[in-house]
Amino acid sequence: MGRLIAISNRTAADPKARAGGLAVAVWESLKETGGSWFGWSGTLVDEPPRGANVFRDEGVEFVLTDLTHEEHEKYYLNYANRVIWPVFHYRLDLAAFNSEAFKVYSDVNQRIAGIVADRLQPGDTVWVHDYHFLLMGNALRHAGWEGPTGFFLHIPFPPPEMFRAIPEHHWLARAMCAYDVIGFQSSHDRANFVRYLVEQFDGEELGDDLIRVFGTTTRVAAYPIGIDPNGFRDAASTPQADRAAERISRFLGERHLVIGVDRMDYSKGLPQRFEAVGQLFDAHPEMDGKVSVTQIAPPSRSKVEEYQELRIELDRLAGRINGDHGDLDWIPLRYLARSYSREELAGLFRIARVGLVTPLRDGMNLVAKEFIMAQPEEDPGVLVLSEFAGAAEQLRDALIVNPHDKFKVAEAIYQALTMPLEERQTRWRKLRDVVESQDISWWRNRFLKDLKPAE
Repeated sequence: MGRLIAISNRTAADPKARAGGLAVAVWESLKETGGSWFGWSGTLVDEPPRGANVFRDEGVEFVLTDLTHEEHEKYYLNYANRVIWPVFHYRLDLAAFNSEAFKVYSDVNQRIAGIVADRLQPGDTVWVHDYHFLLMGNALRHAGWEGPTGFFLHIPFPPPEMFRAIPEHHWLARAMCAYDVIGFQSSHDRANFVRYLVEQFDGEELGDDLIRVFGTTTRVAAYPIGIDPNGFRDAASTPQADRAAERISRFLGERHLVIGVDRMDYSKGLPQRFEAVGQLFDAHPEMDGKVSVTQIAPPSRSKVEEYQELRIELDRLAGRINGDHGDLDWIPLRYLARSYSREELAGLFRIARVGLVTPLRDGMNLVAKEFIMAQPEEDPGVLVLSEFAGAAEQLRDALIVNPHDKFKVAEAIYQALTMPLEERQTRWRKLRDVVESQDISWWRNRFLKDLKPAE
């Protein structure tokens, strides 16, 4: 393969952003091939930018463009995050459809495609990431690029009935099928997209993940993303991890730690999780004073009204639970609306008896995999995992729950807290084997192998 060309809204131009997740896989391939990474600079300007900011770091070329204030408002805040995000997370009630915002979304895709096309070379392979650039493949084709072009969607894909609610769904689907390979996090997401193409446009499934539609053949497959398991295991034993574990241990004493770590987003099911925690203490008063639940939820998209309302609701629920169950020397639910470093989180995961990963809908949720890799083999914690996270397809030895059922989630937490050591170890070893064998390199290599042109 020649150069890898990555396109994503945010890049790893900041070296601090190269420690985990997508950046690990993309960064290594970019370095190996002398590739380029295109995306937003993070800067907002008044007038449309001329050209892009170009620089190199460790052999990787970054090509970054500013966004105008209007582009940021309509392409990013409105269309990407108030149309695509809620609909793809099954929340039609929160979508704010806006044809003008779609036009700007389309214009930004075309503008960035023009910047990319000007720098592409024969032999390059283009890999586009996430819901900000659903139209990028088509825009690149119109700009004259004929080389291999793949797309990976990091968030879920909704059922056809929901996707069709987007007024521009025909346009989005046709543009997506300009990619040679379309990757989803789970087989469920893939099935939703394929069913849409079959029902709406008489798409024909050809086998081997191929579908013929719009006069072309596209590979549509599930590529569940992984983590760097060794890297996160190492992070859990750093001095920063030790300090974080020591700090919370002073508060815990002999109590068991139950931990959740999520962006403050309505897709994460945080109100439902808090209600399940309240139900745990209601149903099992013997747990009073013996368990401490810590929820870390750094604010996300704080300018969007729905997120402001979520923050208010979480404050209310936490206050109610602590008021009903707390005591002079015990706070049942600690709720921290701030960020912590990767190493600090790894240290907290390491000493937790239970990890709560209960989104209402999630593409994958890598926190589940990170929690597993931080656990000590001699005394591992238990993962309580939503059936609606993509990770549930792989991590079947977690305690799988319906996040909408507070009674079942509460009982799963209780089961995890009282689970015998031997069962905890058996479940953890099976989960660890999955995370290690299906890691970030496995994910990257599977996708790029399918994207490679036939010899």
